[in-house]
Amino acid sequence: MELRGKSVCSGYSMGRIAIYDKSETKVVRRRCKDAQEQIDRFMSAIAKAKEEYEILYNKALKEVGSNNAAIFKADIVLLEDMDYIESVINIIRSQGVNAEYGVAVTIDNFSSMLSKLDDEYIKDRAKDIREVYNKVIEILSKGTSVSREFKEPVILIAEDLTPAQIVRLDKTNIVGFVVSETSSNSHTAILSRSLDIPALIGVDVYGYVDRDGNISLSETVAPQLEGKMAILDGYSGRFLVEPTPEETEIYKKRIEKEKKNRELLNVLKGKKTVTRSGKEIKLYANINNERDVATALMNDAEGAGLYRSEYLFMEREEAPSEEEQFKMYRRIAESLGGKRLIIRTADIGADKQVSYIQVGEEENPALGYRGIRISLDLRDMFETQLRAIYRASYFGNISIMFPMITSVDEVKAIKEIIEKVKKGLSEEGYPYKDCKIGIMIETPAAALISDLLAKEVDFFSIGTNDLSQYTLAVDRTNNRLQKYYNPHHEAILRQIKMTIDNAHANNCSVGICGEMASDTDIVKKLVEYGIDDISVTPTSILVVREAIRELA
Repeated sequence: MELRGKSVCSGYSMGRIAIYDKSETKVVRRRCKDAQEQIDRFMSAIAKAKEEYEILYNKALKEVGSNNAAIFKADIVLLEDMDYIESVINIIRSQGVNAEYGVAVTIDNFSSMLSKLDDEYIKDRAKDIREVYNKVIEILSKGTSVSREFKEPVILIAEDLTPAQIVRLDKTNIVGFVVSETSSNSHTAILSRSLDIPALIGVDVYGYVDRDGNISLSETVAPQLEGKMAILDGYSGRFLVEPTPEETEIYKKRIEKEKKNRELLNVLKGKKTVTRSGKEIKLYANINNERDVATALMNDAEGAGLYRSEYLFMEREEAPSEEEQFKMYRRIAESLGGKRLIIRTADIGADKQVSYIQVGEEENPALGYRGIRISLDLRDMFETQLRAIYRASYFGNISIMFPMITSVDEVKAIKEIIEKVKKGLSEEGYPYKDCKIGIMIETPAAALISDLLAKEVDFFSIGTNDLSQYTLAVDRTNNRLQKYYNPHHEAILRQIKMTIDNAHANNCSVGICGEMASDTDIVKKLVEYGIDDISVTPTSILVVREAIRELA
């Protein structure tokens, strides 16, 4: 039997299935004459719950680090929120009921109200409210949370898992999570990535696709899975129950290969990316979304050298609001814990179309209406994104980068808009930090005038994918032209060398973020040219670090 889900933490795992038993304390409404006695019981339970969440916080500090452990500090704040406390007290006094019932009604009211709002972050907080105050009910009912222990490797299946439930679990033998919830931004997803435990979300344990491709449904599927052998593929989203001998052998080999890669991680994690002669290179990760951050940190990235913000604009009916963008940028910046985050403004167009911007038919989309050209035309959307980025800058170490630059005039126009945005934020009382400004060098035009562009910005990032296709007049997506697509072509290497020299002559740093950055055969030449930083896919970080550390 095969089930499908969405991966929120990559990796392979094999083990027996265990169904998470989420037992909830039953609340009975009782009439109570002494309201004060019930209020005292409630406040005492609040104090006890806060103590337990402090214990969870300290446990999480050791398991998932300070950034993710902060979830439990936020839960303690919920326990101190007077809106909830006063609501419980009012229900106890006005209805003459027991404290348990007052808490249950309050969490039903608040979580129901918040879960209806069209904001995933707020919906997740509704779950947190229910979890935190269920703990209060448990204490009032003198219940206890018992952590289930597993004697062999298991893949845990659950409808949902809260942060507290995950931290309480004895994870010694948990090799995978499979949950029905569908939010890749949920705390469950974030913690599974931080723990580096392969996880799938959105898995319907009551429906599955059989090996002939037919959809089968059965309400008794979930209980029947307990104890069966299974394989979790955190790359493809497959969950194989009772795999065939052939599948088992294939995945055993993949697991062994992944284990060797993890051994490389253990050796190089925490070490600097420095050549034998002492030349240090900053090694960043390319990310597309919030869930990539944990993978980047797990692979010891020194920050995010390219956050492709256009993915926030895609697969939707309208551009994201300022508030939505601000929350996303802030969460990513805070998750990086002070490490550098370079946000590239939306590189829409070409192969990244959005329905709400009518580009029209173009014979050569890669050479057409895209990147900064769209941003400078659609000023309102551009200014909204810049406002969101600058507001988020107050909460982290953010730099801003602009794509598809071909002239100095474009950079000057951008800087004028930035000044307008900053002035507006200051007048409205929003705090922000000054962000370093950079541009993508991905056109021959930008490379050839890099001496002029370097006088206008703080840093360059060379996008070798587009630079290669523009220089060689080769569409890199056209399979018939692959033999002509050569990122090692002397014309491309000369442009890279020229760009680095011109940048350094004007006190401008230079990074590289294209596929060439992951090519260990070319890394030596890039270091010789004087590259300052390299940004690659998270899984390539340690391979590149190893290559650089072996250079003379």
